[in-house]
Amino acid sequence: MESTRIFEAQYIIDFTLQLLPYLLQSINIALLSVIFGSILGAVLCFMQLSNNKYMKAFAITYSYIMRCTPSIVMLFIVYYGLPKLAYALFNFDLNNLSKLVYAVLAFSLIFAAYIKEVFRSAYLSVPKGQFEAAKSCNFSRLQSFYHIILPQMQQVMLPNFTNSTVNLVKESSIAYSIGLIDLIGKSNEIIAKNFGAFGIEVYVSCLLIYFITNIVIIAIFNRLERRVNRYKYA
Repeated sequence: MESTRIFEAQYIIDFTLQLLPYLLQSINIALLSVIFGSILGAVLCFMQLSNNKYMKAFAITYSYIMRCTPSIVMLFIVYYGLPKLAYALFNFDLNNLSKLVYAVLAFSLIFAAYIKEVFRSAYLSVPKGQFEAAKSCNFSRLQSFYHIILPQMQQVMLPNFTNSTVNLVKESSIAYSIGLIDLIGKSNEIIAKNFGAFGIEVYVSCLLIYFITNIVIIAIFNRLERRVNRYKYA
């Protein structure tokens, strides 16, 4: 029985090699979610910082709803609810859509709510005098943002952006719950093929892969943070 079997560490290398090809699927989910979630988060940030009370109310409400909703619940709502909604409203069948699309959509919606606050706090951290200085130099609004505001925002934004990205990589592991064969999905397949045996060894292999992946992500962002700190004022 599995309960009486001893832990066999020698299988970890073998399971890790079996799982590594499926890491790409997990990275695809996380990377696409970060990209689309960041775009949506930037739009929501603009809406909340605007003077339009309806846009501001929408951004704040969206943020509260998404930040209070468990990721797995949002994933199920998107995966099971969106096809029914599309068919009911537009008579459009989404059932043949890739599961990757649903996973990316769900995680993007959640990531946007968190990253909106990262962008907003970074923007508000820039002293108002910087905007006035840029205006006095006859910079356009776009030039002011790109050359003066954004470099200062990055110093505040990057550490929190790093944490949000690492959290998303870990959260994306629940994508297997809609049948997507990613790292965790393949892990469950391996355990099932072995009739429930080697569960600990397989999940330790997953732990090592996720740990190393996130260490690499943190190292990349730390290097980027050191690079942008050259803009830091003395």
